[in-house]
Amino acid sequence: MEAPLAVLVGILFGASIYLLLSNSLIRILLGLVILSNAVNLLIFTAGRIIREVPPVIAIDAMVPENVVANPLPQALILTAIVISFSLFAFVLVLVFRTYQAVGSDRTPELDAAEPPGGPIAPEGY
Repeated sequence: MEAPLAVLVGILFGASIYLLLSNSLIRILLGLVILSNAVNLLIFTAGRIIREVPPVIAIDAMVPENVVANPLPQALILTAIVISFSLFAFVLVLVFRTYQAVGSDRTPELDAAEPPGGPIAPEGY
């Protein structure tokens, strides 16, 4: 089960990089969301996908008696989901305000801060 998830993580990372390199702010935002989901799935896959008992220690024992599941990847993923949702909401508001101020969501048209007679930005390297 971990091999197909590793392939899916690779596909999600590739799709997110492709979208992040786009000229549209909406595509960049979608690439950011896909990237955060790919990282969450990577952490989940790295924590091994096994069905074990919860990590509960009996009262009279010092250590768990059986093999138990690792709760750390799930805790990290829950925290990452909350952080990525708040980041998505913040960037969505920034993109919306940029669209209201400039009238476009294309990154080449977002040069309002540059002086009109000054040097132009390089198109490539």
